[in-house]
Amino acid sequence: MDIGGLQAALAELFAPWVRELALQVTACEPGSVTLQLPVTPHHVHGGGVLCGQTLMAAADTAMVLAVMTKLGGFQPMTTVQLQTSFLRAVPGDAGHAVVQAQVLKMGRSLVFGSIDIHTPDGQLAAQATTTYALL
Repeated sequence: MDIGGLQAALAELFAPWVRELALQVTACEPGSVTLQLPVTPHHVHGGGVLCGQTLMAAADTAMVLAVMTKLGGFQPMTTVQLQTSFLRAVPGDAGHAVVQAQVLKMGRSLVFGSIDIHTPDGQLAAQATTTYALL
């Protein structure tokens, strides 16, 4: 899968509210993907920072795309576990965050991965680990 195919998958496969995140695929290779997550007022909470729910949705979405790069396309899958640690805030005026997902191990039915989310200046804002079941 290439950047264009992954971007098309974002538009076709995901729920409308996930598409509203306006994620942009900026890089990919087998087993990994990098996305840009726009920081918009719609996703900034009263504290003036990007909300954690948005970060978790972006992380989950990025990992689905990373798995697709290993499979060569979409296969139904479901999130079994998503553990997220929030390390620093993404300011509401940051412009964007960078979401990097990597498949750590892929078995016949389970996939394990990790996702790092950085501020535009490269500071680690959140880190997640995931397990997916291939259906």
